[in-house]
Amino acid sequence: MKSFSYIAQDAKGKQIKGVMNADSEQEFMQRAREKGLYVKEFKEGNSDSKTIYKFNTKELNFCCRQLSAMLTSGLTLVKAIDILTKEQENEKARAIWQDVYENVQKGESFSSTLEMHSGSFPEFLISMVGAGETSGSLDIIMTRMADHYAKENKLKNSIRGAMIYPIVLLVLCVVVVIFLFTFIMPAFIDMYEDKSKMPLLTKIMAAISKFLRTKWWLLIIILIGLFAGFKYAMTIPSFRKKVHRFIIKGPMFGPLVTKIYTGRFSRTLSSLYSSGIPMVECLERSSAILGNSYIDEKFESVVDEVKQGETLSSAITRTEIFEPMFCSVIYVGEESGALDSILEKTSDYYEEESDAAVQRLVGLVQPVLLIFMGLIIGMVVIGVYPALYGSLESIENE
Repeated sequence: MKSFSYIAQDAKGKQIKGVMNADSEQEFMQRAREKGLYVKEFKEGNSDSKTIYKFNTKELNFCCRQLSAMLTSGLTLVKAIDILTKEQENEKARAIWQDVYENVQKGESFSSTLEMHSGSFPEFLISMVGAGETSGSLDIIMTRMADHYAKENKLKNSIRGAMIYPIVLLVLCVVVVIFLFTFIMPAFIDMYEDKSKMPLLTKIMAAISKFLRTKWWLLIIILIGLFAGFKYAMTIPSFRKKVHRFIIKGPMFGPLVTKIYTGRFSRTLSSLYSSGIPMVECLERSSAILGNSYIDEKFESVVDEVKQGETLSSAITRTEIFEPMFCSVIYVGEESGALDSILEKTSDYYEEESDAAVQRLVGLVQPVLLIFMGLIIGMVVIGVYPALYGSLESIENE
């Protein structure tokens, strides 16, 4: 994702400066047109320290919670932003909120000012703030956003916490393998007087050991090349779509990832729809927040079908992404006319399921790593056993 700083003119003729993230120059221009902006100047990258800072979910939760509390207590938006600016500990974050404060004080809308810093604030928050200003319920929207980012932060923390042990185990596996092949194997290989009589497995492991000891730098180059190649391949839409499809359709882990996606999608859709945003825009933004190109492509047809009068439940069912129970819940919400409240309850359920899914995903990784380490150690033992047996036999003969 690239960052483009720009100077543009909106429909009212006002000059706007801002930063926008896009994969390419063409996508940047298209997004600018969709926002009703006429771009006068733009450049890739941004040297302005005020706008390159990106708020994380913890910071967004804090900011939204503070604004919600101050607006609910009767403070004006300008005063609330001024107080929030002074509470920022990070200098770059404080500079961004100071710029927001100055623009709002001049008469700019809160949402348009946030949009000037679209590289720092997520599109979802900007859309929700715009909806809150239109409906006159910005305090309620800020409360919903605070809850949303609190749950997002909780999910990310649970994933990070759950991944600590597998990462430690993976590092341990790598260290053990390197130690065995660089220190243990050479000592046993030297026991063979005639290297040509070594078993095939021992020869293979001896070759690996020699490679790690003499050409380790080549292995690093290969790993960096593979990483760079994969990163480049992910910029190709067709390849990226196949990888993203495998993520949700893969065996064992696919259903677990889908539960996590369902929780995020239902919570986002509930927040947007209950704020009075049109369903088509709700669907576009709810699918985009998942960051999965395969789902994005599927939802293009969902949006088209909903525009043509198709029910949301039947359109989503045909994507074959979400589980049948979720589609049935949406159907019940449509029939009862309480889609927003049902989606909110459903999001609570799937968030609990997401936490369980994360634990199960980690549970799948741990035995795989243990089996891998056991196999490597077993292969080393099998490879060095003939040399060890031969040396013990020669000692007995003496």
